[in-house]
Amino acid sequence: MSIQLTHILRRTRQHHALEHATIHLLAASHPYVSLAGWSDPLGFTLFGDVATEDVRRAVRQALVRLQAGEAALARHPNCGTNLATTVVLVTAASLLGNGGKRRSLSSRITTTGLLVMAALFVATPLGMYLQGYTTLADVGDSWLVNVEKVATPRGQLHRVTFGQ
Repeated sequence: MSIQLTHILRRTRQHHALEHATIHLLAASHPYVSLAGWSDPLGFTLFGDVATEDVRRAVRQALVRLQAGEAALARHPNCGTNLATTVVLVTAASLLGNGGKRRSLSSRITTTGLLVMAALFVATPLGMYLQGYTTLADVGDSWLVNVEKVATPRGQLHRVTFGQ
């Protein structure tokens, strides 16, 4: 893998961790606001109706707390990694359960149901584990550059950028 690609992936993973930490902190102070994010090599975009100063404060606190070693903030139960893990496991369970056309319909339904339940049982813990590969809590070489509010026809978002 090239050095530049490695750098891009590292920064994206760091920003993904900062996105999660920021959402954890904002959710604590804004429990009824729906929040989502999208990370990239330059920072992340935060979707949700939150005041810019609240976002700025949460990002700063997230950065400090991750730099202080609070790595658990880097993982979030509502991450897209968890959703993707659930989709893959449930799809695989459904395909496995429906295999063997010589089996009766009731047998296939029962088998599929049991396999899907098992898939749902392990999906969240597995997704949280996989976030260890999609996030990087080691953000010691990052600093906040800007938090900018952007109004869109579908609501507001904030663009958060970091320097390295």
